[in-house]
Amino acid sequence: MQIVRVELREVAIPMVSTFQTSFGVIERRPTLLVKLYDSEGRVGYGEAAALPAPLYSYETTGTCREILARFIAPLVLHRPFATVEEFVAAYQGVRGNPFAKTGMETAFWHLLAQEQNCSLAQCLGGTQPRIPVGESLGIKKTLDELCAEVELRLREGYRRIKVKIKPGWDLEVVRELRRVFGDIDLMVDANSAYTLQDIDLFKQLDAFHLTMIEQPLGYDDIVDHATLQKAIATPICLDESIHSAEDARKAIQLGSCRIINIKP
Repeated sequence: MQIVRVELREVAIPMVSTFQTSFGVIERRPTLLVKLYDSEGRVGYGEAAALPAPLYSYETTGTCREILARFIAPLVLHRPFATVEEFVAAYQGVRGNPFAKTGMETAFWHLLAQEQNCSLAQCLGGTQPRIPVGESLGIKKTLDELCAEVELRLREGYRRIKVKIKPGWDLEVVRELRRVFGDIDLMVDANSAYTLQDIDLFKQLDAFHLTMIEQPLGYDDIVDHATLQKAIATPICLDESIHSAEDARKAIQLGSCRIINIKP
């Protein structure tokens, strides 16, 4: 397969409802689409899904566009590739920027699936025709508003509910959701809004048997998370702290988490 053209397109997807986390409010979801054209006329679509501001990650929609246009696209154009491994190796010299790289890689996966005339799931070795999905819900103005959205998502068939928390919007939120919805698969995501000084709060959350507490402490930390995980029964999930398989190995070895959130 030979890539003959790369196209980058910024779009802004309107949110069904406002999404608020501990670091801000999202009403429209900007993202960067990557289109790869091969010499056989096929078109592959990928997405570099960074946020417009460096809040969740140092990458943004703008930096993804710059890195892809100036540094990555020139390395893949007009070169033959037989496998994803070959394709990714072409730009491995570009350090970091995983969102940008993912936009390019996912577009190539789409081309590969078309070339092999199979679904992406089959290309990846998937065996199941269906998988259960969950919904992540932002911080709401009131508990009643949050409960109404949880009820809607459960009615729509979502199997897991994750709610964003921040200081002042945490313990009472979980208590109310357990009271109203009972033993649903419930988890919380703090987006690094807490410190070890909040350890008593996390000990109280143990009583609600959450599936996990995601990224409660620093976005770049795996040491303090190990201290917290030893002190509580609820599994900690790391997200922002994990950038590679090597990061995951170190976090597991330290006992920093029991779950890892993997995102393309």
